[in-house]
Formats: sequence, structure tokens, C-alpha cells
Amino acid sequence: MKHRIVVLGAGYAGAYVAGNLARRLSTGDTELTVVNAAPEFVQRQRLNQLAAGREVEAPPLADVFAGTGIRLRLARITAVDPERRVVAVADVDGGGEVGYDTLVYALGSHVAGQGVPGVAEHAFDVAGRPSALRLRERLDDLDRGDGGGNVLVIGDGLTGIETATEVAEARTGLSVALVARGELGARLSVGARGRLRRACDRLGVAVLEHTSVEAVEASRVLCADGTVLASDATVWTAGFAVSPIAAAGGLEVTDSGQIVVDRTMRSVSHPDVYAVGDSVYTLGDNGRPLPMNCGSAGYTGRQAIEAIVGRLTGREIPNVKLVYRYNAISLGRRDGILQLIDGAAQARPRYVGGRKAVRIKAGIQKGALLGTMHPSAFGLPKRRRRLAATPDDARTMVA
Repeated sequence: MKHRIVVLGAGYAGAYVAGNLARRLSTGDTELTVVNAAPEFVQRQRLNQLAAGREVEAPPLADVFAGTGIRLRLARITAVDPERRVVAVADVDGGGEVGYDTLVYALGSHVAGQGVPGVAEHAFDVAGRPSALRLRERLDDLDRGDGGGNVLVIGDGLTGIETATEVAEARTGLSVALVARGELGARLSVGARGRLRRACDRLGVAVLEHTSVEAVEASRVLCADGTVLASDATVWTAGFAVSPIAAAGGLEVTDSGQIVVDRTMRSVSHPDVYAVGDSVYTLGDNGRPLPMNCGSAGYTGRQAIEAIVGRLTGREIPNVKLVYRYNAISLGRRDGILQLIDGAAQARPRYVGGRKAVRIKAGIQKGALLGTMHPSAFGLPKRRRRLAATPDDARTMVA
């Protein structure tokens, strides 16, 4: 029987892992299935651009995996049963179960309302392609109106900063404000913080610092200090959360629901399961948890690839570097910040700004897309490996 590998989720981490495993393991020994709810590959890093009105490619997953031998199952994951080694799914035909010998859990994250009333009912977000398109339609409506409109972006993390500046640059007829819980750009160096403020001034983004939101309503936002902010479109970027499916299935998780793994991204409670991307809790080489971002998806994904290939083929498993070196921030299409990070995850004094930062960020985004479609471009072997005749881990995993 072939060793069944099932990858849950086809975002940056899941698609990258699946594509590489398909290229490195023999199709005569392994059967690789990717389960994903949407039929296309979503460039999550660029969804703020999509919402602002720009065209962002979303290639069909069937094209992304063309020629790899990967089986694509378009379905929504409803449960994981690691004791029986099955995944429950729902699709247009009613769903069923998908069995596995090795599972790669890459379900990513979604927007979290942080318990603030009204977020689910009234706020927009850019955490998924459908929600980004929904925001785009709302902004189109506001642009067509005579009086413009007020757009409030709640949250001053990277997603909030990029969304506010992107919308302000593309939608000059709208008034855009960014609501920051603390000081704007507090995690940036002094120089980068100054560049961020100048960019907001240039683009007309009003910044409201040290402001906490207590409730979101249809046409306004209520703040903790009693301030009421008029809003025709409230965009929530103040937090992300992972799916509860792993915890419900009995996998060992953190309080936030992320799967606890060893250094090879293997679940500490269920050795047939690997976790990558936003779904995993792991410490970087600096001893601090890796943040939820595209870079972490790449590092954790590469480590899981090496571990699965190594264990199934009887080869040594290398330790991939788990590092957090920089933040790449877009400030519209013509400006940006590349903030270097030190070993303690603090901003270094040095940063790169302007068009050079824009080119670097564009290269990162392009690389994330090409990495899912053509992993061999990153120096990974093209020759597929046969499974070892009797490797201990392989024998245990298929027993």
C-alpha cells in the first residue's frame, strides 16, 4: 500500500509543503492529497491591494499542482480524528472522510474580534479573498457616492498599516483613519517610525493613537474614552486566531489553539501529524515564538518537508534555520519599509525605505507565489526519493 500523505490547507505553508513533497517523494510509494475549501491559491499578503481595487492573481490550485501527481480535494475540513487517522470533510456531494498515514496541518488563521461587540456583524477584513472582495465592493460604493466616505482601519500591526496606506493611495476620494491601540509603529526603529508617519501624512491617513475600541456599529465605532468615530467602512485588523479543529480533535495545543510540536514540526502528542504556518507553535532560533507571517510559513514548512522526507526515506533530518530577520511593510505602491530585526526580536536602528523597500517586498511576494508552483527554484532536489525498505519511523507511521 502507498503511504498516504494528506495536507490540510493550501495557503502559503500548505501549498509549499505539498509541492515540495510531491517533487521529492516517489509517486510509486506515496499518495499525496491536498484538502482545501477554495479552488484557487490566495496570495494573502496582497489581499489589502485587492480590497483597495488592484488586480491580484489567484491561480487555480489545479494549475499550481499541475504535473505533480497531487490529488486536490475541494472541501471544507470539519474535524480531525488523530486516533483513527481520518479527517472529516464537507463538500457539494455531502462530504465524508479522508484517511491518512501522515497529516500536515496547515489551516492558517482567520480574523479575531477579540471579544469586541459588533466586529462579526459590521466590520470588514482582509484575512481572506471573499472578505477582501466584500470590502472592495463597499469601497466602490463609497467612491460612487457624492460625499466620499470615512474608512476606519482598526489595528496598527503590519496588516493595519498596509491596508490603511493602500486604500488611501488608491481611493483618494475617501477619508482614511488608522486607529492604534498604542504608539504608531512602536515596534519599528526611530527612523522607520518617522518614515511611517511621513507616509501617513503624505497619503492623508489620519492616525488616532492610544485609542481602544469598545464596540463596532453599522456606521460608527465606540472608543473606551467615550469618543465616537463615524465610519462608513470599518476594517478590523486587530488580531488573528487559528481554527479550533486541532484542539477539538485532541491534539496538544497552546491556549491560543496552535499545535505544539518538536523541533521538526511534529506534534508532540500525535507523531503522525505535522503542523506548519500560523497553525503551529514553535520557538525560533532566538528562543522566542515565531510570529504569524509568511516568513514563518516558509521556515516551518521547509522543516516539515525535511522531516517527512527524512523519516520516510531513512535519511538524516537537518535542522532548518528558524529565524525572524525583518519586517517588510508596504506603504502604498511607491513607498515601503524593510525593518531589520535583531536576535531578541527587537528593531535594529537600520532600515531600508522608499522604492528599494518596495522592490524587496514585491520580490518576497513573488517568491511566495513561485515557491508554491516551482519549489525547485529554491535549490531543493528534483529527483524523487523512494521510501526506505524498513526505516523505523516509516514502519511505525504505516503500521
